[in-house]
Amino acid sequence: MKIVRKFNWVAAILLCTLFVRCKAPAILETTDSKPIPSAFSNSTDTTNTADINWRTFFSDKNLVTLIDTAIHNNVDVLMILQDIEIAKNNVRIKNSELFPSVTAGGVAGIEKVGRYTSQGAGDASAEITPGKTVPENLPDLTFGFRASWEADIWGKLRTAKKAAYAKYLSSIEGKNFVITSLVAEISNSYYELLSLDNQLEVIRLAILLQSSQLEIVKVQKEASVVTELAVKQFEAQVYKSRSLEFDILQQITETENKINFLLNRYPRKIERDTINLTSLMPSTIKAGIPSQLLKNRPDIKQAELELMSARWDVKAAQLAFYPSLKITANLGIQAFNPTYLLTMPESILYSLVGDLTGPIINRNAIMAEFKTANSNQMKAMYNYQKTILNSFVEVSSELSNISNLEKMYNLKSKEAEVLIKAIDISNDLFKSARANYLEVLTAQRDALATKLELIETKKRQFNSVTNIYKALGGGWR
Repeated sequence: MKIVRKFNWVAAILLCTLFVRCKAPAILETTDSKPIPSAFSNSTDTTNTADINWRTFFSDKNLVTLIDTAIHNNVDVLMILQDIEIAKNNVRIKNSELFPSVTAGGVAGIEKVGRYTSQGAGDASAEITPGKTVPENLPDLTFGFRASWEADIWGKLRTAKKAAYAKYLSSIEGKNFVITSLVAEISNSYYELLSLDNQLEVIRLAILLQSSQLEIVKVQKEASVVTELAVKQFEAQVYKSRSLEFDILQQITETENKINFLLNRYPRKIERDTINLTSLMPSTIKAGIPSQLLKNRPDIKQAELELMSARWDVKAAQLAFYPSLKITANLGIQAFNPTYLLTMPESILYSLVGDLTGPIINRNAIMAEFKTANSNQMKAMYNYQKTILNSFVEVSSELSNISNLEKMYNLKSKEAEVLIKAIDISNDLFKSARANYLEVLTAQRDALATKLELIETKKRQFNSVTNIYKALGGGWR
């Protein structure tokens, strides 16, 4: 009786020690984000261009076809779809841990124990049936089921499942962000291609004009109106323009190859219409309010879900300090001879074991995992805050860019008109010997440069509109 009491006291002490040692550390408190401004540029209009589907936002049918092909074939999109499948399977794994694991199988073996052991001496004197002792070489045939189950008494397994599910949702938002970026990249490259087409046309018209001027100067040189120097100056200008033509042709090839690469196909000509880019007007942008970025931008939602997952990971790491209860059970038939396997109930075997364990010696390792999870949570929080700040900065910068590019384009248009008139004036004056050939060359060079800059500015307007569409969170719907 005294022994029983001592045993009860020892068990109680050990149990108390177990729970004291399993006390979990506190989780660091984190805040999601800093307050964001209430409006962009003092505008409170809630209409948001990001809500428009990309098929509607882009009106060029060739561009729409390219984007659609890229979404279905782009390697980055295909790779991230596999990431989604991996995350989905991880959720299934975590979910399966909540339920018992049941296996079925059989074991066949043979055993001989030493005669001068407790088991050997017992087997030698034991009779299976009257007059039949246990064989010295004892076969073992076992068939049955084995089950094990960890009782989720603290919610550790359910917490791990929540973390895995948040990561799965995060991977979906990651796919949406890749699509948004892809739509913007295809669009910007397409407008780059259109601008190069326009620049090539301007260069070729300039070469025709310059070649015509060269022939006139050659005639004037024969008439001793101008010197050989004037001829060489005009000739050099033609060579320069022709070299620029080939430079643009190379840029067209590289841009087409870039688009084809994004579409996951080998180089080929990109279908596009002959368009005067300067005659087109970019889409009107409605920025809405900053708070809409939280629901429209996939990268913000991805960062938010990653933070949520990190928090569940910390919770699961904290619950690892508590004892775990694991229950195992076996049910089957066992005998040393196949003829006895179906002899009931003598061949039936079963067992049921409950195992309550808690960390004591390996507490430092668990603490390290907990601190790692805490650090990952802090990283996720900072990344979430950074993503929100970056989104606001991107939108603010692109809104300013759109406004400034519009003013720049208007001034460039006026500059181009003036310089085109200057070419006609300089040609007339040159023919009447009231202007020298250097004034003609300068007028032509300045006009050509301004025309090219005008096309470049228009391209930048389209790119800015595309970039603000992406910055607002459009393109993945």
